[in-house]
Amino acid sequence: MGKLTKSAREITGRHSLSVRVKTAKFRKKSSNQWLARQLNDPYVAESKRLGYRSRAAFKLIQLDEKYKFLGKGKTIVDLGCAPGGWTQIAVERNKGSGQVVGIDILETEPIKGATLICQDFTEPEAADKLKELLQGEADIVMSDMAANTTGHQQTDHLRTIALVETAYEFAKEVLAEGGIFIAKVFQGGAEGELLADVKKNFKKVGHFKPDASRPSSPETYLVAVGYKKSAKQ
Repeated sequence: MGKLTKSAREITGRHSLSVRVKTAKFRKKSSNQWLARQLNDPYVAESKRLGYRSRAAFKLIQLDEKYKFLGKGKTIVDLGCAPGGWTQIAVERNKGSGQVVGIDILETEPIKGATLICQDFTEPEAADKLKELLQGEADIVMSDMAANTTGHQQTDHLRTIALVETAYEFAKEVLAEGGIFIAKVFQGGAEGELLADVKKNFKKVGHFKPDASRPSSPETYLVAVGYKKSAKQ
């Protein structure tokens, strides 16, 4: 195991006792396994303690610990924002300034400091709606979107990459010079023509799996830093 992020060390240090599922005999095995995992997941417990809407908040925290892209006064677009964990962190680190705009096909409860819309991002008019809400260019476009899984890893990977490509095309339209694009991808990461184009348009490109991502999950994150707006021409 590699070196833990700062937040991972703090969270795993607080939670060391295992919790047993007392009503196991009344549930299916798969339900028991899910419940046990939730009860014994330190990120679930910590997200509840801090009032974050999902454990995914810590994925963004750990991405920021590594790449240091969040901060006061940023204009941020959160694609696939429900239930709002990433949006909460973005607003929190904007420190009362900047702008956070989010979109998701699922309804997201309001978050003070953010503008949230309920719509399928893949619909043609969704990008135009987001552009109308933005007060100029964006500093960060981040996407935690993933296609509904089928259980077939290659199919799931291809469907999620299609979402990443849609998010990436949007990012190229709205990012300011030096902007950052972050997107969830499945095992194998961004590949082929997509990765080549990202490398052409950004100064630094890599993949990172936060400690808050479950070890069994095939997810990782594409991180592209330093948008070269002139390269788009």
